[in-house]
Amino acid sequence: MAWWGTFIGGTLGYVFGGPLGAIIGAALGGNLDRGIKMGDQIGSHAYMGDQERVQAAFFTTTFSVMGHIAKADGHVSEQEISTAKHIMAQMQLSAEQRKAAIRFFDQGKTADFPLVDVLHQFKKECHRRRNLIQMFVEIQIATALADGKVDASEKRILYTIGEILGFSRSHIDHLFNIENGAQASASDRLTLDQAYKILGVNKNSSETEIKKAYRRLMGQHHPDKLVAKGLPDEMIALATEKTQEIRKAYDLIKKHIG
Repeated sequence: MAWWGTFIGGTLGYVFGGPLGAIIGAALGGNLDRGIKMGDQIGSHAYMGDQERVQAAFFTTTFSVMGHIAKADGHVSEQEISTAKHIMAQMQLSAEQRKAAIRFFDQGKTADFPLVDVLHQFKKECHRRRNLIQMFVEIQIATALADGKVDASEKRILYTIGEILGFSRSHIDHLFNIENGAQASASDRLTLDQAYKILGVNKNSSETEIKKAYRRLMGQHHPDKLVAKGLPDEMIALATEKTQEIRKAYDLIKKHIG
């Protein structure tokens, strides 16, 4: 949680310009006034790559884009709100952090939310940390699937997110398969077909190919590795849940192939 104290303090070296700076400033108000002014003086790229800066960018972008996707079909469902609250609960946010996350979510719902600009800045802040960026995409897909269906407008936004962040449509579709399987796994309804989809393999894949896919996915979602790349400490529970879902899928396949 160390990044949060720096975040609300608006201290030198922890300042965002651009759309993320505007979102943070609107959500936290006067706490960042001094920091934003100092950031304007030294340039928005100062201290880029700082761990705390990446963590705050992830936090801000995650909840604001989550709100944008939830409103994409013109209505924010109770399930989508529940998903956002579930993620906040998993993160064990303080009251102050929770308020900020809700404000980011609400800003994402506005008609003039600058999605493309936000994503470009987020990508730049993450410095090609692909596994971290993929974790962000997976959270957004979980939001889209929260109400049990994916509206065409939500799918278009997710493809746009993928394109800007460097993921093909086929890869986004693959992440949808993973998330669908993950939701089934969480409710103990995981089928063998879903388990294969989670690992990105099929019934004709060799045991070696299946094991390789499993290890790759575990490496991509390893909590310690993601935190080292800039995942906020509070989101460790999300990464841990992903690894448990991947492991459950692998165990089911292993049991089947004997």
